[in-house]
Amino acid sequence: MWRAGCGGSAGPVLLGLLLALLVPGGGAAKTGAGLVTCGSVLKLLNTHHRVRLHSHDIKYGSGSGQQSVTGVEASDDANSYWRIRGGSEGGCPRGSPVRCGQAVRLTHVLTGKNLHTHHFPSPLSNNQEVSAFGEDGEGDDLDLWTVRCSGQHWEREAAVRFQHVGTSVFLSVTGEQYGSPIRGQHEVHGMPSANTHNTWKAMEGIFIKPSVEPSAGHDEL
Repeated sequence: MWRAGCGGSAGPVLLGLLLALLVPGGGAAKTGAGLVTCGSVLKLLNTHHRVRLHSHDIKYGSGSGQQSVTGVEASDDANSYWRIRGGSEGGCPRGSPVRCGQAVRLTHVLTGKNLHTHHFPSPLSNNQEVSAFGEDGEGDDLDLWTVRCSGQHWEREAAVRFQHVGTSVFLSVTGEQYGSPIRGQHEVHGMPSANTHNTWKAMEGIFIKPSVEPSAGHDEL
């Protein structure tokens, strides 16, 4: 059985941040090509299954019992916004371009929990469960994901992968869909190998303008 959470205080605060970035002159760009930067708020599209990474205040009824993470087809759902942050020790100043190979946290804007995985089976496919964890953007070391891409920086038009630092799985979707109360939403889970099920692209969002001009670099992959 699924469990609805009681909510928290982080949602309004982080939503306020998103709305503040919408103010003209706030150092952010809503559209156009460029780089993904630290502090940006965005939606992520799985390029194979065409669903956006999503979370909500509904907990898994099995496994960890933590807040569930799914994929949704709708492009206008506010519960699909994530903020790009560094680890607990920093390393991702606001406006700095995210490097290929850099470890980041993805914080769900409306609930303040971080994208997370651990050694629990996912409910539908029996892959590795992916959840949202922590309070007010603070969780633990299992919230870190390495951005895998070609070149030096994460480009908004490019497909990337997210590999979990602690368990090495890739953030993936393979098409399984839930029933009630989140009917039609897709399971998101971790898979041990890189494949077509785990490529993602930055979509709608508020992108902080780069604070420094990026230099040319070599291919990581």
